[in-house]
Amino acid sequence: MMKIPAKAKASLVLLTAAGLTFQAASASDLLPLSRHSSLASSPPPTATAAADLAGKVGALIDGVSRSSRAVSTVAITVVDYEVSLRGLSRDSEEYLRKLSEVHSRSAKRILELCEANKGFYVKAGQFVAALRQVPEEYISKLSSLQNKAVPCPFKAIRDVLINNLGQDLSCIFCSFDEVPIAAASIAQVHRAVLKDSNEVAVKVQYPGLDRQMKLDMMIMSFLSKSITWLFPEYRFEWLVGEFVRAISLELDFIQEGKNAERTAKNFISNDKVKVPKVVWELTTSQVLTMEFCRGSKVDDLEYMEKMGIDPTKVSRTLVEVFAEMIFVHGFVHGDPHPGNILVSPEGKSGFSLVILDHGVYKQLDEQFRLDYCQLWKALILSDSTRVQQLSERFGVGKYSRYFPLILTGRTIDSKSALGEAMSIEEKGKLKKDLKSLRMEDVSSFVEALPPDFLIVLRADGLLRAIIRKLRTSQRLRLLTYARFALYGLFQEPTTQSGSAAAVLFSKLRGNLSYLKVRVVLGLLELLSWMERARRLLFKMINHLYVATGPSVKGHYLTSAL
Repeated sequence: MMKIPAKAKASLVLLTAAGLTFQAASASDLLPLSRHSSLASSPPPTATAAADLAGKVGALIDGVSRSSRAVSTVAITVVDYEVSLRGLSRDSEEYLRKLSEVHSRSAKRILELCEANKGFYVKAGQFVAALRQVPEEYISKLSSLQNKAVPCPFKAIRDVLINNLGQDLSCIFCSFDEVPIAAASIAQVHRAVLKDSNEVAVKVQYPGLDRQMKLDMMIMSFLSKSITWLFPEYRFEWLVGEFVRAISLELDFIQEGKNAERTAKNFISNDKVKVPKVVWELTTSQVLTMEFCRGSKVDDLEYMEKMGIDPTKVSRTLVEVFAEMIFVHGFVHGDPHPGNILVSPEGKSGFSLVILDHGVYKQLDEQFRLDYCQLWKALILSDSTRVQQLSERFGVGKYSRYFPLILTGRTIDSKSALGEAMSIEEKGKLKKDLKSLRMEDVSSFVEALPPDFLIVLRADGLLRAIIRKLRTSQRLRLLTYARFALYGLFQEPTTQSGSAAAVLFSKLRGNLSYLKVRVVLGLLELLSWMERARRLLFKMINHLYVATGPSVKGHYLTSAL
């Protein structure tokens, strides 16, 4: 490809993009003429039909442009990886250095592609940035997309509102702010006041998304298959599949409203959690009207300081809420980035968390939920045998030793205390182990994981980032997960809709089990502390002997360790 003349390369990219676009268009409603024998037999187009045709032609032209950018970006990236790493031993330091450099360059290209193509590409970039299975260079670059959405002109938004609500805005609202208070990749939110003086937040989907989605998803699928064909060890079709499933859910605002109501019911007894109420008479598949709630992003430390809110308490509540979703309810919010969770000064505890954007949810399989609870219990107790057994249930027994690292940040045999960094020796050993991993292993691992596991990992990755921003120890997350995992194990199938006594009994059993775990953890940490104290003591004695002369005895003491 490097030897192909520039003009030829440009033509090849354009032809490929055009072919893909027209193939996608023929599968949708963008090429209606293909269903008719001739134009002559069709009646003269009305003004509405002409406008619709113009819109479809515009969508096709835009599709070719977007596809061209995508094809050329991926082609350059593939060549970069192939040329930059050619001839290097995978076990060498030079290979790892070059690989990191290519990751950085490629992530920058993908970021520029997402910013240029906007829409679903921005959403795809955000989706990738939240995955812990991708290189850190991609996560670092693509995370900036959370704040890159450009609002849609209000005229187009007004048309969507009138088409969906059936009335002019003045008939429904006392006031409607034309400048959005938030803009994302598929919708934007406006503040409005109803005729009954209640404030609402109106979420409006951008026009033409369904049509654009068909084009963009086909391009992404083609590119992922092309990469796999060129480099069999790089398999990303699972990623495209997961993204398509997630985005399809997110485009249905009626389902989002139902998810919000279910979440509100799950946390009805928790005064630290607020889910805005849905105004159903002003909600359609493209317009979602909800109660307006005030607050700031959950990672806004300056706001918390101004309001006198303790960030550690916010972190604890945040982790507890999502741990309860995962381990107890099995109904998980799949996109908990800071823009979707507000911290509000309202609430009996001095603050509350406002959970927004309920489009992407996952109902976990009941057996998966129980197995995941068992996995966390085994991880906290460093039970390697149980971790191996559960890994085989998840279909990744071959990679069981990496589960503790992915979920807790340490190896199963680490002697460091829970939530603390591994020792230098442990990190060195881990680095050697990771060198043996190939991209083929990463692809196989991710492909074998149940879909439920992927959405839990994504949510957990976003939570970790928020906790770090709030300067809270990861130990809080680990212990909270352990506690709720044990609650989840003792959660009877009828408990969620059962009596208060059944719920209380279930929590009591979970608390007793958690107490046992804490005692075991306390003993393990005491032993770890005693070992560190012993080493420090021998080191001090050795220095003392060296300073006073008899260094031989000091050397003997050190070697005795």
